[in-house]
This record gives sequence, C-alpha cells and structure tokens, in this order.
Amino acid sequence: MEKTEQILQIKKLLHRLDTGTNVDAGEIYENQTSNYTDKNLAGREWKTFFCDTPQLVGLSGDLSENYSFLTIQELGTPILAVRDGKGQFHAYVNACRHRGVVVEEEERGISKRFTCQFHRWTYDAHGTLVGLPKQDHFGELETEKFGLLELPSEERHGLLWVHPDPDGQIDLENLLTPQLLSELETWNLKDLVFLGSDTYDVACSWKLAMDTFGETYHFSSLHETTLYNSFHGNVQCYDTFGDNHRMLLCRRDIDEMRSLPEAEWKITTAALPVYWLFPNIQLMPSKEGLYLVRAYPDPDDPGKHRSLISFYLRSEFAANAEMREIFMMISEGFAKVIRDEDYAVGASQQVNANSHALQTVIFGRNEPALHHYHSTYKRVLESVSKNI
Repeated sequence: MEKTEQILQIKKLLHRLDTGTNVDAGEIYENQTSNYTDKNLAGREWKTFFCDTPQLVGLSGDLSENYSFLTIQELGTPILAVRDGKGQFHAYVNACRHRGVVVEEEERGISKRFTCQFHRWTYDAHGTLVGLPKQDHFGELETEKFGLLELPSEERHGLLWVHPDPDGQIDLENLLTPQLLSELETWNLKDLVFLGSDTYDVACSWKLAMDTFGETYHFSSLHETTLYNSFHGNVQCYDTFGDNHRMLLCRRDIDEMRSLPEAEWKITTAALPVYWLFPNIQLMPSKEGLYLVRAYPDPDDPGKHRSLISFYLRSEFAANAEMREIFMMISEGFAKVIRDEDYAVGASQQVNANSHALQTVIFGRNEPALHHYHSTYKRVLESVSKNI
C-alpha cells in the first residue's frame, strides 16, 4: 500500500476510534437463509464462481524453485501447478493422457518428471510426454499431441492464477481491477516464503465461512479472550474494488502510534489488511508475512465446505529459525481461532439454516462487507443467467 494511502487510512481509523463511529453501509440488509442451503443455487454457484472463474491457487512462494510443484484437488478439475527449469509457471490437468489416472498424488514437492503409476507414462515440467513404455507394442502415437493438457495460468505480483477450464481465459484487470492489482503489487508478495498450512472440513456453507471475515462487530464477544486482546472491535476501514474489497481491522498498536510523526506510521502496525478476492479468497498481509484463506464448496452438499489456510513469512525473516518458529506458532494459533471460534459459529448458523425455521437473517449497517459479498454473488449469477 502506498504511503499516502496508509496515512489516509490510519487517520480514518483514529477518527473513528475518537468519535466512536464505524463504516456505515447506510441500511440494514436482509439475507435469505436459503442462500446457504439451496442445492440448485449451490450448483449454479459451483459452475459460475469456481468452474468458470479463474482461481488463486497459491503464491509464488509455493513454487519456490525450479521444478517445484503443487497439486490442487478442490476445484473439480485436478490441477498440477509447476515451475519449469527456466522458472516459468505452468498448470496442467493432473491426468495421464492414456487412461486419465492422476500423475502426481503428492500435495507439493520437487520433481523434473511426473509418472503415472498405472502404466508409467511420464511427463516433464513442460507437460511433454517423455516416457511411454513399450511404445512398439502400444502402437504409433504422435507423442507431441499427448502431453499433459495445459490450463490457462498466470503469475502476477506473487499470485498464482489458474483457470480450471482448458478453454477458459484469465483477465486479471477485469477480475480484480487495475487499482487493486497496483495495490497488491506494493506488498511484494513474490518474496514471501511458504511455511505451512491447515485444512478444515467444516459443516457450514463456504459463504458462511466468508461471512465470518466480513465484520469486527463480533470481536468483543466471540473473540473476547483471543483476537480482542490485539484488535479494537467494531471499527474498521472499508473500500471496494469492483467485485473485491479491502477491510482494515484496527490493531490496538494504533494507540501507541499516535505519538509518532506521520512519516513513521505504518499500516501493518495500525491494522491488519484483509483483501477479499472474488469469490472465495481472504488475503491478509502483515509486517511479518501473510495468511491466505481459501474456502471451497462441497459440490454435493451446500451445507459443507473445505477451508485451506496457508501461512507465509517475509523473506527477510525466513532465514532466522527462531523467527520462523515464532511466526508458525502465531499462524497456527490464528488458524485455530478461525476453526474453533468463527467456523464453530458458522456450523451453528448452518444447523438453523438447514431447519428452514428462519427465512432470513440480517446484516447491520456496520457490516458493509456482508452487504457486498452477497450482493456481488447475486449480481454475478444474474448477469450470467441473462447471457445464457
């Protein structure tokens, strides 16, 4: 984030703390609970938001060196993301062209070759078919036409994007807006080092998972003994970038920053930036590193989802073993707050949504992100329906 923007946002936070005010959406939003249970709606969302939309599958630090790879299973299409010998990022359908068996079963690692266990057809980091046992017995085959099926992919500002449809297109300016892309570049995400991750299978909709990141109104109650010790509740800054948004969660460290000259103000001291990247990403950079949260629907049950939470450390700290250990401990603690507090409440909400006893729930004027999430989901679906 540019320095002038940091100072502007910090001043807003200080003003809201001093005046007891918050971001105001201007009205209360009534949300249908069927949005979390409707199987037909869930099917349309799965196709539109996940099958037909480019997906953030990780950061550059997930592929930290040549021949590193990453596999993704949560998008219907099994994906193999690799960095070739020249450092270029590629993505392929993780399936052998012979009989469709997955060629790489490990979650991540380093490999110059990917071999199908069924018949040992082998592919290199460019997806080229380089090994075909007993080809004279198999029959004539133009091997150059039977490499791994490549998927559209793009690495930009440290973010790895893949379209799960081989015929899909990636247009990040349209997806994120040029303004947001420019701001993401300032965070130097390409220099982050992957530390580890947690995976949670939760009995609540992926949208309820996203909802938990949509306000700080609950900090003083749900997180009274955890996050509330480090953050002021019910005060934030909020800005939208097309279908996406940025929230600034107010850290208590902002109180001691008041005495410093503006030239020494830092947004990562005053706040935790939380970027929502449509449709299912929460990206949270800090002075030490970054948290990446991805929520994926269960295609067969709208009341279940899987969350992947990944932790990254800035490269200047990564060489320090003590710093790595400390940040990993903090990261795991943060993830457990999400699992044991936020997602536990989400599962409770899902139980009531499934009962159909409550037809609607409401989002307050101090919860603008929730207004934006749900109005965006609705608008995008309606737009797709009109174009069919």
